[in-house]
Amino acid sequence: MTPTLVRNQLGADASAPADAGTRARDWAEIQERMLAPLYEAVYDRMEVGAATRMLSLGCGSGLAMLVAAARGAHVTGVDSDRERLALARARLLPDAGWDAAPAHSAHPARHRARLLEDGRPAPAGADGAPYNLITVFEPIGCAAGDSEGLVPALRSAVPLAVRGATVVLTGWGPPERCSTAAVLRVAARMVESARPPRTEPGRWRPTLRDDLEDVAARAGLKPDGSGRVSCPFGYADVGSAVRGLLSTGLFDAAVRATDRSQVEKEVAEALHPYRRQDGTVWMPNVFRYLVCVT
Repeated sequence: MTPTLVRNQLGADASAPADAGTRARDWAEIQERMLAPLYEAVYDRMEVGAATRMLSLGCGSGLAMLVAAARGAHVTGVDSDRERLALARARLLPDAGWDAAPAHSAHPARHRARLLEDGRPAPAGADGAPYNLITVFEPIGCAAGDSEGLVPALRSAVPLAVRGATVVLTGWGPPERCSTAAVLRVAARMVESARPPRTEPGRWRPTLRDDLEDVAARAGLKPDGSGRVSCPFGYADVGSAVRGLLSTGLFDAAVRATDRSQVEKEVAEALHPYRRQDGTVWMPNVFRYLVCVT
């Protein structure tokens, strides 16, 4: 993918989030890789390989799918964000479709990957083979209501999986183990101090110990183990950190309550404790995953 970032149009509404293309590219080029240790840890534990037929719910711009496909897995991704999905296609299916590329292709993921618009997922392959692994790598647990759409998505996906298939849910670790939580609190304060006061959906809240277990229970899944993974957020500079963090959508409530330039300014200030002498930004974080069975 090209490293060029799309800039905002001059005169854009300062109270609105950045345009969808910019947000998606910032996510793909800056932020998504921060979760790579989480992907690898889950795939190691699940022994992801050629026998894996994986459905990725909320697949974003496709990095987790690309890692799984490199291990030999057949992967299907579903996402409602069209811009992120377009970037996933550029990574996984640049000029070929499902089962269209030969095994010796220079892009080995092409003949093992498929991407779908959000909606009811399709069976794992043209032969209707069921999935044996369902993953949700968009971490929940630090924004109000961030799991509401996940339960119905899981209920729709589970019937397409084999009996006893594995489902992996992911979430933020305890706030005291996540440096980023301190920065996210800035967004919460901005929403709370808005005049008139705002009660925005998606506002930050502390992660709860049983967030993932609650989702599993509501989706009818049986927990079967869990783990924690260190995922430090590292950025080349404060500007990159601000773009990456805002691409997550976790600051959208603050942008709606105030304006984008003010949010960018206050996030940049909140990042100063994590700035190192060479100008880079380093924030240790811990993420949690819950292994479930259908």
